[in-house]
Order: sequence, then structure tokens, then C-alpha cells
Amino acid sequence: MTDRKISDSLWQSLEALQHTPQTADLKQFSGLLAEDIQRLTAIWGTLPVDVRRGTVRAWNALAIEDFEMDFSAALRIAMRDEDAEVRATAIAGLDEDEDVRLIPQLSEVLEYDPAALVRAAAARTLAHFVLMGELDKILPHAFETVCTALLKAHNNLGEDLDVRRHALEALGYTNLHSTPTMIEAAYAHPAEKMRISAVLAMGRSADKRWAKIACQELLSPLPEMRYEATRACGELALPEAVPTLIELADDVNLDIQRMALWALGQIGGKQAQRTLEQYIDADNPVLRRAAHDALEELEFFHGDLGTFFGPPAEFDGASEESWAEADARRGGTLGKKLAFGFGEAAFDEDDEDFADEDFADEDFADEDFADEDFEDEDFEDEGGEDEDFADEDDLLALYLEEEDEEDDEEDPWA
Repeated sequence: MTDRKISDSLWQSLEALQHTPQTADLKQFSGLLAEDIQRLTAIWGTLPVDVRRGTVRAWNALAIEDFEMDFSAALRIAMRDEDAEVRATAIAGLDEDEDVRLIPQLSEVLEYDPAALVRAAAARTLAHFVLMGELDKILPHAFETVCTALLKAHNNLGEDLDVRRHALEALGYTNLHSTPTMIEAAYAHPAEKMRISAVLAMGRSADKRWAKIACQELLSPLPEMRYEATRACGELALPEAVPTLIELADDVNLDIQRMALWALGQIGGKQAQRTLEQYIDADNPVLRRAAHDALEELEFFHGDLGTFFGPPAEFDGASEESWAEADARRGGTLGKKLAFGFGEAAFDEDDEDFADEDFADEDFADEDFADEDFEDEDFEDEGGEDEDFADEDDLLALYLEEEDEEDDEEDPWA
């Protein structure tokens, strides 16, 4: 008997070099067992390069669709492939893997891999380790290793442009004293790609000094720049960007529209909320989903938790008045839900005397409270002295005696 999750028929198909496995079969490579890792390592290099490329791309796509899929073990095998495209794709698929053992491996790839495509992928994947370091989720020496490798790559003027700019994007998360200088220099770079990466790093820095540039680039004719400026305005939470972001929610580029809705949710405010509520009923399902997610974040982080339940089914979004404002004007019952817990079933709108009946002040203020329960005579002898300890000398002697007894006891941990 065997406890391997990968079927024998799939192994036979791979070993016979027949075809790229079907999507359903590829799911079997999630969470590989040790025995399967050894077997895949043994046959991986014998597969045709197009099969290896297609397989790694499929693993990455499956991981995006289902966050429970874990192809990290298989991708670690693929990141050592002889083909640069396979290596780069595998490294890109590890961009959310928090295993710190990847840090020295990716740092080595960033410095020594012969293909710029692979080095750039390593720089991008190291970015989330930089963020983890800033959040104190990895040890200082690991954080230092990441930053050192990225700084070396970015400051190497002979390095490929994509490698340098992706290294800068990763360093945007850091509060190193040199980070603002690097971002400023990158924004002044003649290459448009480097300037776009500089704006991305501005957003990651959470430094409001970049607010003016981020807002200006919202009007860039380049879609890539508008996209990164939109994200930066959201990450920097710039209220002054809201009017332009509302316009970008109707941009010709769907990705920019989606990012604009996300940014509005990060910034918050009544204008942002009204816009997101209107997009809840957008024709495009991508925009509906983006507006819904952004509105949830806005309500949770910026608004009254009573509005976190979302607009009621009958709200059409046509009015200039937001549904939350309309609810408040009608007397506001949403906030009362919080007193009873989340969910419609737990809330009874008829119980309007909840506070008066159950939590009236008189329940907690008995007029005779101090006199009946905490009279001084309960704690003080009428004669003015404690019967057992007539003076301080007796009390001190007892205290010293107890200390001696404790010292004589054997320490169980000795």
C-alpha cells in the first residue's frame, strides 16, 4: 500500500513523456509528500521543455484560483530548471511563500543567475520578505540579507534595467535612509519603466512626501503609469486624489478602473463611499466585485461599523444620498445591530427600550451600597488594634520566620 496522493497513472503519463497533464491531474501536485518530491525531482529534467513550461504556468494559475493549493515544493524543483523561462515562472509562483529558507536561495539567484529574466523574478519575489522584515515577522539577519541583495542589484549600474527597477520596488517597503534618494533618482530616470517603478515604490513607502507626484501621475497618458499612480494614491490614503480617482473608475482600461475602486476603498470618505455604492450594480462583474470588496474595506476601516452590513437590497444607488446617510435620516437602526451581534436574526427593531430597561443607572447605583457592603467596621477592629498583631515588632517577627521556612524548602527545579 502507498499513501502517495499522486496517482500511478499520472506518474506513468509523465514518465512516458506523452503530454502535459490535465488541470485536474495537476492539482495532485499540491502539498507533495516526501516520496513524491523525490520522484518528481528524478523525472522533471527528462520532460520536454514545453511540458515543463506549461506545467509550471498551470500550477501558478491554479494557485491564484484556489488559495488552498500549495505547489511550493514542486515550484522549488522547477526553479532549478535549466530553462530560464521555467525558472522565472517558478520563482514568480513563490511570491507569497513565507518560508525564510528561500531568502538565501533567491538572493543567490538575484546575484548569479545568467538570465536577467530570472534575476528580475527573484527581485520581485523577495519583495514580500522585505515587507515581512519591516513588520518584524522575520529575524533581523534574514531581513538584512534581503535588503543587502536588493541594494546591490539596484545600485549596479551595469545590471539589466528590469532587475534594477524590480529591486527598487521591493526596497520601497523599507525605511532605510537611502530609500527616498533612490526613489527620487529613479523618478528622474530617462527610462519610463524605471519612472513607473519609482511611483510604485512611492506608494509602498507610505511616505506622504510623494503625494504631489502620485496625484500628478494619475493624469499620465501611459496606462501603466496611471495604474501605479492610482495604487500609490490608495496606499498613501490621499483624500485630495478622490475626485480624479472617481474619474478613473470610468477609465478605458479595466485594470485601472478596478484599481481606482480599490484606492477609493482605502481612502474612504463620503464621495468615495457613494461612488463605490453606485458601482455595486455595475454591468461588468469584475467592477461589481471590486466595488463590493472596496466598500467592505471602507466600511470596516473608515466608517461606522453599523454600515458594515452593506446597502439593503432595495437600495438602488440612484440618489445623491448614500444609503448610510438615508438610514441615519430615518432614525438609523443599523447601529443597533451591534448591540445584539452581527446578523439580521439577532436584531429585534421593536426592542427600542433596550438601554432603559436593562441598563438603567439605578441598577448600578444602590443608595445604600457603600453603607451596607463596605462599612469601615468590617475592616477595622473597634479597639483600634488587631488582636493577633498588637504591634509592629510581632508582625515583623512572623514575616522573618516565614522567610526562613521558605528558604529551607528544597527547590524542585534545582
